[in-house]
This record gives sequence, structure tokens and C-alpha cells, in this order.
Amino acid sequence: MQRKAYVTGAAALLAALLAGCTGDSDDGGPTDDANPGKAGTASAVAEPGRYDTLPEACRAVSRGTLDTLLPGVREIADATRREDAYAGEATQTFDTDRKTGCRWKVESADATDHLLVDFERVVSYDTAVSDDTEAEDLFAGKVTAADLPVPVASTSDASPASPSASPSGSSSGSAAASPSASPAKGTAPAAGGEGTAPASAPANGTATAPASDSAAPSPSATTTPAELQPRLLEGLGDEAFVDDVLDDSASTAKQRTVTVAFRTSNVIVTIRYEEQPTTIATVPDSEEMQDRARKLAAQLADSLRG
Repeated sequence: MQRKAYVTGAAALLAALLAGCTGDSDDGGPTDDANPGKAGTASAVAEPGRYDTLPEACRAVSRGTLDTLLPGVREIADATRREDAYAGEATQTFDTDRKTGCRWKVESADATDHLLVDFERVVSYDTAVSDDTEAEDLFAGKVTAADLPVPVASTSDASPASPSASPSGSSSGSAAASPSASPAKGTAPAAGGEGTAPASAPANGTATAPASDSAAPSPSATTTPAELQPRLLEGLGDEAFVDDVLDDSASTAKQRTVTVAFRTSNVIVTIRYEEQPTTIATVPDSEEMQDRARKLAAQLADSLRG
């Protein structure tokens, strides 16, 4: 009887322990696989950008394209120097997954040409903001910094009665009929009306003298066609712009700088193409330089998509 009583007591103790464990679960206590807030946190994380690496900038431009943008490269007689010219020089960077760049400089009998290609991969460190959104905001800042001029039409294309035919202090602008002629994203409206600046407002940081009835039209108003003026571009990445600046402040040969920048998802690509003729009287051709830079930009955009 004594042995039987011991077994009965042990069974009762085990049953009590099992009941206690079951009671804790029924009372709503946390279980081993519970993870409060996990679902809410996951739903708040923004989507990453399309790109997590970047191409090697010095290998991103083909030799044929370099022959076009840097005509002097084919004139280099020494084979080693010519290969070095084709290779370019990588820009300094501390993280090639975030930023890569390459520059070329070639002198010829007619001009000195410079080319810079820069790739930047944008990463958002805010889990609620996507990489694409962060890149979009950064690109808007680049458009603002470019200070694209107010759209104006050249006097050769506009009728006398057209307001856009009035002289402008801007070196260039965008065609009024073009969809890309809308105010640059991220820029504040100019005084006097949304998206419209007064005729005397400076563009690209260049101060202009007050207009008067006796003042002659600025050279850019008569010689720069609307389709060559700095402007937003369509059909290149998710958004893009072209800027064109002629530096005629020095007494030496005039240097023209054409910049094409575009964004595709979370990558921003910038191309800067400069040319300075060897003779003072020569002015680099705007249409030719823009065409070359835009074709290179299209090639780079295609390579990113591929």
C-alpha cells in the first residue's frame, strides 16, 4: 500500500504541472514563436532600387564613340600614348559600388576635348523612403543647380507679336511648344507668375542689363535655335536634361561645355563634354556637341537596361 500511494502522488504532481503550462497559454501569455510588431515593420520597408552595382566607367564608352567625341585620339602617332588616351583616367572614389567615373583629355591640331562620365548609385538609409525616391530628389537638386533658363524662342523663329520673341539675358532656353519646356523639377517659380520669369531675370548665374527700347537683342536670342537651348529631355532614362554653356569671358578661344544628365531608377549618370578650339575666332558647334553627348547618354542608358 505504501508503494501504491507514492505512485498516485507522483501522477497527481505531473498532472498539476501540465495544467499549469496549459493555463499560461490560455491566459494569452506570449508563446515561443511570437514576434510582436514583425508584420508592421516589414510592411513599412520601402522597395530597394533596381541597381546594386555600377559599371566600370572607363570601360563604359566604346572606342568608336571616343573617336567621335575626341577626334584627336586617332592623330596620336605613338601607340602607347594612344592606348593611354583611349583608357582614360578613373576618378577617385572610395566605393565603386556607389560611385564610379572616368575622364579623358585629348589635344588635336584643331581643339582640345575633355570628356567626363560619372555614375552614381543612390541608396536610401531611411527604410520608409525607397532608393528611387531618394535618387529622384537628388536629381531634382541637380536640375536646380543647372539653373536651366526660362524657355524662350529665337527671334528667327518667333513672330514680332510673340512675347517670347523679346530679347532675353539667357544664353539659351527651351522651346515653348516642347513638352520638356516645363519648369525644371525642384525649382521655385520665378516672381511674376508660376513657371514664368521676368525678362530681366538672370539665367545660369549671368547678370543681365535692364532691357531698353534701344538695346540690341542678345546674340543668343538670334543665334541659338530653341531646340539647342538648355532644357529638360524626354525619352532618356526616367528623367534627363541638357545644359549648354559657352564661356566667352576670356580673350582666348571660346570653350563650350555641354552637360547631359539622366536618372534611371536609383542610378544617376552625368556626362560633361568640353571643347576649346586652338584658334580664337572659332566657336565650338553647339548642335554637334549636343548630338554627340546625347548619343553617348543613350548608349549608356541602353547598357544599364541591358
